[in-house]
Amino acid sequence: MARVQLEHVTKRYDDVTAVDDMNLDIDHGEFVTLVGPSGCGKSTTMETISGLTVPTEGTVRIGERDVTNLPPKDRGISMVFQNIALFPHMDVYENISFGLRLRNYEKEEIDKRVDEAAEVVELEGMLDRMPDEMSGGQRQRVAIARAIVRDPDVFLMDEPLANLDAKLRVHMRTQLQRLHRELDTTIIYVTHNQAEAMTMSDRIAVLDTGQLQQIAPPLVCYNEPANLFVATFIGSPSMNTIEGEITNDGFASTYGQVAVEFDPTAFGLTPGQSVTLGVRPEDVYVTTLVDDLAHPTAPVPTRSDVLEPMGDEIFVYLVTEDIAEGGSMEEGSDPGEILMSVDPDSDVQEDQEMDVILDRSKLHLFDEDGEAITHGLVEAPAAASGPAGTEVEGDD
Repeated sequence: MARVQLEHVTKRYDDVTAVDDMNLDIDHGEFVTLVGPSGCGKSTTMETISGLTVPTEGTVRIGERDVTNLPPKDRGISMVFQNIALFPHMDVYENISFGLRLRNYEKEEIDKRVDEAAEVVELEGMLDRMPDEMSGGQRQRVAIARAIVRDPDVFLMDEPLANLDAKLRVHMRTQLQRLHRELDTTIIYVTHNQAEAMTMSDRIAVLDTGQLQQIAPPLVCYNEPANLFVATFIGSPSMNTIEGEITNDGFASTYGQVAVEFDPTAFGLTPGQSVTLGVRPEDVYVTTLVDDLAHPTAPVPTRSDVLEPMGDEIFVYLVTEDIAEGGSMEEGSDPGEILMSVDPDSDVQEDQEMDVILDRSKLHLFDEDGEAITHGLVEAPAAASGPAGTEVEGDD
């Protein structure tokens, strides 16, 4: 069984902590993606699992073995990197079989494994081609086949699609999902691309400054982010966030008020408490364009500023009426904007005054430290625990 466990793993480079007290438990057969901005520690975490770097502190286990100090060749892993690194003087067969030939496998076994791997990645009939005769996607599939033939316990993939064009990345995402299903093995994947993380993963681990922020299924991270960082990082475009304070009937900020008509004390809140309100663009509606919304806020007067047609939707940047008139924005502060998503056939125009409502069931509140207070202002949470299905790094 290819369970992968990181127990209090820390990696320091002089005075820089690349990974800080990382705890991960990945089950056999899971597809887990490490995602985060550049410099967040995701590649260092991958290198620690692979054995390319030794942790300063902590333990790495693969299966039942402590592999913390084992070299990569003894860990039962295969890696696929961003840079494909095929041997240019070898044909596809020779590239795929290189590792097996190095380990003196029998010719019959090598042929069998190469044929099976080529079938999985759809390279049948191309085994005699040279790398410079192939497209970028085909070369990447050769690299994946080279990893498959080793029959590893764990696949480690470090941004393998980053150098491909957009259309080919979408195609290869589908290929990797099929690969995971057919091989029924553990895959740990590193990317900064949210589309890859959201579409392929059983769970995603969101990292920032070397620390694990949340590990949960993609939609849990999207709908129930553990903190403000996850809320703004997961989702494209990002969640709208507005700093302000709780009032007796809702939320107020420099940029205006949102009347929610709820009992703050039922959510453990007190009037005057500083919070950050979050709402995703798809949960903002023009009052004249929505027929029925189960849990709307009171209307908020706004004006459309910039429109971005995206084909299947239009992104509308809104400013509140107060900001549009310059009446309530503090001097020197940035203009407050709300991003809204509308259907492409809507008649919204630039510089148009409109009332918008927010879906109360999709409003998020975060405390001064950025930790989630609640997701939805309809019913008070039963307990003060984190969102269901969420594991958050904490102090032991």
